[in-house]
Amino acid sequence: MARLADYFVVVGYDLDKRVEGEGEGQGRILQRFPEKDWEDSPFPQGVELFCQPSGWQLVPERQPASFFVAVLTDINSERHYCACFTFWEGLDNPQLQKAQASEVDEVDEEPTIIQPTRVFAPKSLVLVSRLDYTEVFRNCLALVYTVHVDGMTVPLETVIGNLLTCVIPIAGGSQRTITLGAGDRQVIQTPINDSLPVSGSSAAQLFRQLGIVNVLYLFCAALTEHKILFLSSSYQRLTDACRGLLAIMFPLKYSFTYVPILPGKLLEVLSTPTPFIIGVNSFFRSETQELLDVIIADLDGGTVTIPECVHISLLPEPLLQQTQTALSMVLDPELEVADHAFPPQSSQPSALKIQDKEIRAVFLWLFAQLFQGYRWCLHIIRIHPEPVIRFHKAAFLGQRALTEDDFLMKVLDGMAFAGFVSERGPPYRATDLFDDLVANEVERIRQEEACPRKVMNHIKELAEQLFKNENPYPAVTMHKVQRPSENGQTTTQTKAPFPVLDEVAVQLFIDHAAAKLKSAPPVVRAEVKGMVPSGPALGDIVERNSNVMANSARRLEVVRNCITYIFENKMLEAKKLMPAVLRALKGRAARLCLTQELNQHVLQNRAVLDDQQFDYIVRMMNCTLQDCSHMDEHGIAAALLPLVTAFCRKLGAGITQFAYSCVQEHMVWTNMQFWEAMFYSDVQNHIRALYLETEDGDHHNNADQQEGSGSGREISALELASEQSRLWPTLGKEMQMERVQKEESTVFSQAIHYANRMSYLLLPLDTSKNRLLRSSGLGDVESVSNSYVTNSIAGSMAESYDTESGFEDAESSDVANSVVRFINRFVDKVCNESGVTNEHLKALHTMIPDIVQMHIETLDAVHRESKRLPPIQKPKLLRPTLLAGEELVMDGMRVHLIPDGREEATGLIGGPPLLPAEGAIFLTTYRLIFKGTPTDPLVGEQVVTRSFPIASLTKEKRISVSAAMDQFALEGLQLRSCTFQLMKIAFDEEVAADLAEVFRKHIHKLRYPQHVQGTFAFTVGQSGKLVVEHKAKDKNQSLKTLSKNLVKSAKRTIGRQYVTKKKYSPPTWENRSSFQSELDEDEISVSEEVDQSSLTLSSTIRSSDRQTMSNVVERACCRDYQRLGLGTLSNSLTRSKNEPFRISTVNRMYTVCRSYPGLLIVPQSIPDSTIQRICRCYRQNRFPVVCWRNSRTKAVLLRSAGLHAKGVVGFFKSSNAPTSVPSQADSTSLEQEKYLQAIISSMPSYSESTGRNTLSGFTSTHMNASDSSDKLRQPKIGALMKQVMGSKDDVPGTFSRGALGQRAKVISLSQPKVSGKARNSTRGKWGSIRGSGRLSTYNPDVGTRLAGKESPQPNGGLSEALFLRQHKAYLYIIGDKAQLKGGKQDSFQQWEVVPIEVCDVRQVKNSFKKLMKACMPSSTVDSSVYFLRCLEESEWMALLHRVLQVSVLVVELLDTGSSVMVSLEDGWDVTTQVVSLVQLLSDPYYRTFDGFRLLVEKEWLSFGHRFSHRGAQTLGSQSSGFTPVFLQFLDCVHQIHLQFPMEFEFSQYYLKFLAYHYVSNRFRTFLLDSDYERIELGVLYEEKGERKSPQVCKSVWDYIDRLNKKTPVFFNYMFSPEDEEVLRPYAFISNLKVWDFYTEETLSEGPPYDWELRGRQERAAEETPERPDSGGPKSKRRIVWPCYDSLSKAVPDAITKLLQDLQALEAELGQVSDKWKDTWDKIKATQRNETKLESKPSFSSSLLMSSNLSHQRRSQGVYLQESSVGSSINLALECEASATSTPVPGRPSTSTLYSQFQSSESENRSFEGILFKKGALLKPWKPRWFVLDKTKHQLRYYESRQDKECKGVIELADVESVILGTPAMGAPKNIDEKAFFDLKTTKRVYNFCAQDSLNAQLWMDSIQSCLSDA
Repeated sequence: MARLADYFVVVGYDLDKRVEGEGEGQGRILQRFPEKDWEDSPFPQGVELFCQPSGWQLVPERQPASFFVAVLTDINSERHYCACFTFWEGLDNPQLQKAQASEVDEVDEEPTIIQPTRVFAPKSLVLVSRLDYTEVFRNCLALVYTVHVDGMTVPLETVIGNLLTCVIPIAGGSQRTITLGAGDRQVIQTPINDSLPVSGSSAAQLFRQLGIVNVLYLFCAALTEHKILFLSSSYQRLTDACRGLLAIMFPLKYSFTYVPILPGKLLEVLSTPTPFIIGVNSFFRSETQELLDVIIADLDGGTVTIPECVHISLLPEPLLQQTQTALSMVLDPELEVADHAFPPQSSQPSALKIQDKEIRAVFLWLFAQLFQGYRWCLHIIRIHPEPVIRFHKAAFLGQRALTEDDFLMKVLDGMAFAGFVSERGPPYRATDLFDDLVANEVERIRQEEACPRKVMNHIKELAEQLFKNENPYPAVTMHKVQRPSENGQTTTQTKAPFPVLDEVAVQLFIDHAAAKLKSAPPVVRAEVKGMVPSGPALGDIVERNSNVMANSARRLEVVRNCITYIFENKMLEAKKLMPAVLRALKGRAARLCLTQELNQHVLQNRAVLDDQQFDYIVRMMNCTLQDCSHMDEHGIAAALLPLVTAFCRKLGAGITQFAYSCVQEHMVWTNMQFWEAMFYSDVQNHIRALYLETEDGDHHNNADQQEGSGSGREISALELASEQSRLWPTLGKEMQMERVQKEESTVFSQAIHYANRMSYLLLPLDTSKNRLLRSSGLGDVESVSNSYVTNSIAGSMAESYDTESGFEDAESSDVANSVVRFINRFVDKVCNESGVTNEHLKALHTMIPDIVQMHIETLDAVHRESKRLPPIQKPKLLRPTLLAGEELVMDGMRVHLIPDGREEATGLIGGPPLLPAEGAIFLTTYRLIFKGTPTDPLVGEQVVTRSFPIASLTKEKRISVSAAMDQFALEGLQLRSCTFQLMKIAFDEEVAADLAEVFRKHIHKLRYPQHVQGTFAFTVGQSGKLVVEHKAKDKNQSLKTLSKNLVKSAKRTIGRQYVTKKKYSPPTWENRSSFQSELDEDEISVSEEVDQSSLTLSSTIRSSDRQTMSNVVERACCRDYQRLGLGTLSNSLTRSKNEPFRISTVNRMYTVCRSYPGLLIVPQSIPDSTIQRICRCYRQNRFPVVCWRNSRTKAVLLRSAGLHAKGVVGFFKSSNAPTSVPSQADSTSLEQEKYLQAIISSMPSYSESTGRNTLSGFTSTHMNASDSSDKLRQPKIGALMKQVMGSKDDVPGTFSRGALGQRAKVISLSQPKVSGKARNSTRGKWGSIRGSGRLSTYNPDVGTRLAGKESPQPNGGLSEALFLRQHKAYLYIIGDKAQLKGGKQDSFQQWEVVPIEVCDVRQVKNSFKKLMKACMPSSTVDSSVYFLRCLEESEWMALLHRVLQVSVLVVELLDTGSSVMVSLEDGWDVTTQVVSLVQLLSDPYYRTFDGFRLLVEKEWLSFGHRFSHRGAQTLGSQSSGFTPVFLQFLDCVHQIHLQFPMEFEFSQYYLKFLAYHYVSNRFRTFLLDSDYERIELGVLYEEKGERKSPQVCKSVWDYIDRLNKKTPVFFNYMFSPEDEEVLRPYAFISNLKVWDFYTEETLSEGPPYDWELRGRQERAAEETPERPDSGGPKSKRRIVWPCYDSLSKAVPDAITKLLQDLQALEAELGQVSDKWKDTWDKIKATQRNETKLESKPSFSSSLLMSSNLSHQRRSQGVYLQESSVGSSINLALECEASATSTPVPGRPSTSTLYSQFQSSESENRSFEGILFKKGALLKPWKPRWFVLDKTKHQLRYYESRQDKECKGVIELADVESVILGTPAMGAPKNIDEKAFFDLKTTKRVYNFCAQDSLNAQLWMDSIQSCLSDA
């Protein structure tokens, strides 16, 4: 029972304390009853503030009476409800009296405001109660007021006395009628269960005011402890809103500041740091604006304002949606049917009271879902004397799979939930609606959650219960309460003030009632206690949510098998499974499975393992732990905790190492909550065991066991506790004490146990290292490596604890102290919570330091011993094979080769994962070599080699690698090479850090030697002196001496500035200077004066230089000049005057131009003196010289550098411009003109023409028949020129199709007619004429004549007249657009400038860098798209396109009889590329081995391409970076080779070989920047002298020659050139292919360009004979892996294979085998003869000799790879090799045998039709037209019926059988199985498929009959 009201107070306006001038006054308590406080509830302070929350003020008019309830919270957090009834009483205005008194003093300027004579002061009647009955309070206070106003006869004292003595029950659903003795009657209903809040209709009101979403925001904010402020102008509404919010939070109780009405005087409370729910009158809105972290809900405006800095976590997702839906169905049921055509009649929302309960029901339902299964996560630590219960948050979140959920985390951490656990945790208590719901209805909620209608029904049921709880008796008798009469309210003046009451009278009432209570018997309402049901276990609920993987069973199987293998000691099996197990352990199920499996192998808390078992177990444990979060929500760390102290291995005498010393690297061990949860769950188990024992003692054991096994269910700890709590009152005192003691000592012993456990896991193995666990997470480490465990580098655990992880001050360096402190904090916390006595606690504190100290001592011993363990067997380091003269600089260092972005080797695309691999890196004088074996055990036998020449290194950077096999991030290096190789290596932990540093330094030293003589090509002979080997035996030789020696010997080498021809001794400095002076004092002056024509070369040079000069002659490619007819070195004194060119020796001492060769071709008429003057106009003095002449048109090709900027304008000034003073510039420009004129006049076409080249002259000369083809070709050049230069009418950057395309058509139509008549038809193969807008447009005046743009016809074709009228310049100068600005073209000059844009060196450099990144990405990417995108971004193809385009233009100009001078940049990069490509395209000689060598020597080496500088070969050129100009040229050659495969004598491999070795520095050929430098070093001619070591080749050409004699690897079998063929390749980017040199690699042997290494490796392999296999027959098949095997070796092309077979056969027969070339030539010859015999060659027999394809066929097809013939050649070479009948000398081929009976069709077809034939391996099935020829006894097949060229032949003589086959993979669909048949020959089996079974039978019969006939 409780008092209805504790106090009655009258509060009035305090006139005395009124502040002058302000309306703001104060209230004071006039009277209160009872006078003295009740013991159980003291009088609350500050009532007067709450009566007028907005302040006490006097008002001029009377206000209506008001009523509201304020809530005050006392110090014990009890709530007191203050019901305030306020009315107004009149008094005389005190302002007025004061004003009259002071009127004399004041002189007022403005008229005073007229004050009313009478004012009204508020007076409040206040009821203070601990019960919340708003309506009852309103009625009672109204009654008191009515009695006063209406002057009723009842004395006020009686009414108030009755009110204060009224007693009602708190709960139980009873009904009380009360009366205050003024003729009134009220009924009070008490709620049935007082644990459920009473809300009236406040929750519904709240939703009406704010809306669903807003209230949900407030709800979540309140639960997650944010500050909430309500604003309203109504006080009662503020109280209701707060009440409503609290009601929907049930079963959680709000435990922070709760003030529904806050007085204005106390507004500073709002800046409190703690959370709150407060209501404030809107009057104070402005003061709430500056609150930054408060959520403001405006009830009147219906808004909720959330500040920016506040983040509210909302409900987890499906729940939020479901709650919103349910709420809208309650609040707005019409929404659902709003769109219905026939809406139901009644869809009105329920009455407000009912609606309120429905809303609360929704929230009850929500909490039941949120907290379902919470009782399974309660740990009961003590049962007696009071239950102590803890909630295991991590387990709850883990099982609900909500660990990531912000909202639930915050709620569980909050105060409200802590209260919830302590209130609802005890297992034996009274239960309420929520307990019932969460225990029994979970299943129902789960099934219904998808169906809103069912949810609604459930909610309605709950609402009904809630309503019944509040209103147990709905039919209530009417209240009867008087209201004040009308006149009482209206009379204003006469009303008397509220009287002062008689305290004694009231007190009498109270005392009388108290006495009555004492005498009455106490009313005891027995509370029904019972066991709280737990509901279904969490596991059942969660299973359906967790997305269990389909293959998890398979994974668990793998884990189990692996563990079984480990304990059965099958280590190899375990090793193979290990990677799969580590992958599987990412899943929760597998981790739990692991702990269960390991548990089975523990006997009596011990499991002793050997080293390897221990390693594997520890790796698995680490892998398991590393995916656990620090919360350990799945209890996996908890399950492993007992295991890490059980598994151990013996290290030595009595020393055991446990697994815990190797799994300390995980965050979970430093998490205090984890240890607490673990501790509590263990304590709970022990206490449960304690009581189970006592019960077992009471009953018969066996019966109990049977019962247990029968029911199959254990009693949970909570049930046990409930039972014990029930029995507790029945026990005697001693029993009770005994139980309390037992429990306490259980907790105590567990505390000691945990102090031990914690010290195990917190003290690192090497305690001398004062660092504790790593503070960073371990996410990046896959698992602990063996080496980490066994070699115990465990000391290197990372930094000490930070504060979060539980250690307070990390400064304390001593590990022991910090561990002791951590354990002490833990012990304090858990012992206080679980009620351990103080004595025990003190004992613990003294014990802990000793425990830690003891543990440290044992650890020291373990650490010592573990150091002595033999290191784990790592794979043996494999030694690489070295070249002759190549020596190791640093011996192998153990490293891991880490996969980079290329996917082939990682096994992602398919095939085995060859990387990562473990092995060693070797640094030699020539290469950097990695050799090792893959870590994947399935391919562990393979050897992986990756290497590149040290000189090709372009970038080296440090990386840190977290390798899969290692616990630590390893130091690593990423090395990129321009031979398109990337090495990512991670140094093994056995490699000391300083050694890795020395390695880097050595790499740098070898990569950038001081001087070019430090490169491998030079040091290879005398390497003994250069490098100190770092051999195995002197491993301990200190590294310092090593590097010192290196430096010394390097200095020595650099001393040799040049080496003479015969001796290798470095010359003394005196010699050198004399040699220098000889060079300088040559009599150049003489040679200038003597008339050139009468001098022979030899007379010009002194005898001392004769030897050198003869070398110059040989080197300067004079043979080539003679071949081209560009001048001879004749000994006759009279050189024929009519030769237009001569060989000039003006540069023989390299004085005119350092970078040119000694002998140069210049026009006959130009004296050397002119040359010396001209050369100054050109950059680097590289003046124009002739390098090639077209033998047909006699046009010449010249090369030079660009003009100096100052010379340009002068050069292009028109010659007749008046010049006042002939300055020097002018004279040189005249000489230049003379020079160009001399070149022009050397051309026959010019000398024939008469006089100046006028139009008429031009036409007449070129009208003869022989040149008619040129006339037609003219527009082609125009088109080309347009492409290269761009033009006026092209929009920049677009493809100029329009006019150009049309013109091309015109040509193609008219060409055939002419070529029939013309004597020599158009020569050569023509590239495309499509315009390419790649190059932007610019000043188009220049070269317009050439582009032929005078008057294009409307359709874009050129008129005939235009063809005739067009000029042709005699000399075109290809110049750099940037340089030629401002030059004006003279209309009568014979030369014309073609300005083009060239790519400068920087562009090439950047482009190449991007190309390397595209081909060798350093990390994996989405491959195909990424590669193509990077390739495009690199613009490499665009650069190739540009070079090829210009070259094709020049070829075309030369072919039409104009000379061309290429004069770009410095004349040694792009110029060289263009000039050499032009010669390659125009002259078939350069497409042979000799020719190509000569071309490179002449144009690249002699003309001074700066190989050393561009290749950054020395320290000096390091900064300039690597620029692959020569590689670009080789790529262009490769593109041409692809388009014209039959025109080159050399193969693609030859180009790759050069591309590799031009950067490798293995040969001296491509070192240094010019002939001058080579001579100075003595390199140029020593190659001809005798060599010291014959196996060391100095020149790449000699090496190629030698190799070419041995093997046909450089030879192109398709080589069958046409005479005088000029090639015109397509240059569009779409026609260019990425060179496979950039992308292919062979991991089995490294780069295939050092040929000796390949041979040696094979020999080594042969020497180790294989073990004879007793097993079945060995398969001849081999697996060829991409990126591992060398494809050309594994699958050689047909011809190579045949040549090899031939050699093998000859060796067997003991014949001396011929050189391959001789054999090849013989076969070719016989082939030619055969061809003559046959009237119609069959394609297959003449396959080898491809030249017999008719000319017309070749020029159309073979060059456009897409056409069928081209592809057929490849096809025939690759797949059908075995089917072709290859003629071998001595045996006549089938085709000659049958040539006698050739019919008209040359074929007898006895049976024919279409069959599907299966291609070779991985090729699809193809339909082919098959012909069975009885006469020739063959089965031939064609592409189609019309095809004349046979695709392949099957000789019936070889056929062994024809049988029915089975459908194979990829066979045609929907075909009868019986339609398949196989044809077996001696060589292979052919699979065929006919249209149907009938057809197949026909074929089989026909073939069979053929066979039997034979």
